Amino acid sequence: MIDPYATIGFALKQAQQALRTRMDAELREIGLTTPQYAVLAYLKVEAGASNAALARRAFVTPQTMQAILVTLEKAGLITRSPHPEYGRVQKTELTTSGYHAFEAASAVVADAETRLRNAAAPVDHQTATAMLLRLAEALR
Repeated sequence: MIDPYATIGFALKQAQQALRTRMDAELREIGLTTPQYAVLAYLKVEAGASNAALARRAFVTPQTMQAILVTLEKAGLITRSPHPEYGRVQKTELTTSGYHAFEAASAVVADAETRLRNAAAPVDHQTATAMLLRLAEALR
């Protein structure tokens, strides 16, 4: 019988939980959550993204994303406006304050990424990343 605490799945969950705990704690100091950071990061790359696209990128439901967007909008970090072609779809974009919040949060994320890369040594980060992506794909 396999020890359920000595499995790849359990190790992955431990790593994911440790990453999320660290990110949440450090991002909280600058007034953000990990999903809020994910939104800001995606909007920096894909301005005008829809609620559904943002939800997929942040690994949350569309309903949860709606609450996240309301919070970010009230904080002045994003603006939302009707999509010119699709009436019910809202375009979401970063404000200047949103860009600044993203930049501050990026330092937190960079520190976490450095810790992960150092912990993966002597395996290079590209190999470690490729393996994790293969594991994810094997379960889809």
